Amino acid sequence: MIDFRYHLVSIVAVFLALAIGIVLGSTELQGPAYNLLNQTTSKLQNQLDQATSQRDAAQQQAGEDESYAQAVQPAVLRDLLPGQRLLIVTEPGAQSSVVSGLSAAAIAAGATVTGQINLSPKFFDSSATTQDSLNQTTLDAAQAAGLSLDPSATYQQQAAQVIASEIVTASPASSGSAGSRPAGGDQSASAAAMLQAYAASQFLTTTGQPATPATLVIVVTPQDTPSDGSADQLDQVLVPLVQELAAKSAATVVAGSSSGSGAGSPIAVLRSNNVSSQVSTVDDADLVSGQTVAILALAAQLGGGKAGSYGFTANGATAVAPSPVPTPAASPSATATPSTKKGKK
Repeated sequence: MIDFRYHLVSIVAVFLALAIGIVLGSTELQGPAYNLLNQTTSKLQNQLDQATSQRDAAQQQAGEDESYAQAVQPAVLRDLLPGQRLLIVTEPGAQSSVVSGLSAAAIAAGATVTGQINLSPKFFDSSATTQDSLNQTTLDAAQAAGLSLDPSATYQQQAAQVIASEIVTASPASSGSAGSRPAGGDQSASAAAMLQAYAASQFLTTTGQPATPATLVIVVTPQDTPSDGSADQLDQVLVPLVQELAAKSAATVVAGSSSGSGAGSPIAVLRSNNVSSQVSTVDDADLVSGQTVAILALAAQLGGGKAGSYGFTANGATAVAPSPVPTPAASPSATATPSTKKGKK
């Protein structure tokens, strides 16, 4: 039978063994064992110092690369997107620095950034109550805009269909109407009312003037991948969302960060879907070079090029940037020569 005396003897035995170990260990360590451990420690310290030096050098090089990319960006992007209007759509968790960098790059290319639509976590909520609310908001917005919804689509996809139809157009000259809407309506006013309805239901927020019809779209995904490496609701909604945007716009790009575009990320899920043939992806938009590539990707699609996967090969990219690199478009204010005019008749 185990009693208090048994536990007491066990405890005493443990402490006695510990004391003996300390005495014997200290005696042995004074000899060859101590010298071996000391040599091993010195070797590991040298390796750590070398790795630290290499890391510092790599960080310095990366900083210099970013400075160079920042310096040459205006020259690389000049006149690539003249007369185009860009809308930025963000998923929850998107980096503000990526958004501001992409905006600056688009302006350097001659585009106008109309505004920003920030989808809230509620937009991706699959609970029954939230889905019912999203469905009702979408039905009301579609009825007001005179749009027909795909009954086989999910509620998020139907919402994306309404949003894209109201705020995106493939024609740079169109500023008051879109081909997908009935003629005779003021698209900006209708789009503003639609966005306000979704905002009132807390499905999104807006900045700028996103109701102004945009010709180009950049969707910014979160900076972190799921900790378990699996796809989440953001991934599942991203594909139908960009599919609708790509169908209505002249070009659409999905931009993510270098650390958040691995397995299970929205970028990875999109690249494994056939929608990737319609939408370009950039997985390093947290870098100035990646922001530049995002604009190059838009310009490449505008010029008739195919959509591509750009960035790091470790994240599934197939190229660093579009090839060949897009060339500047003719200035919108340029006067056509008589021969050019004749050829266009």
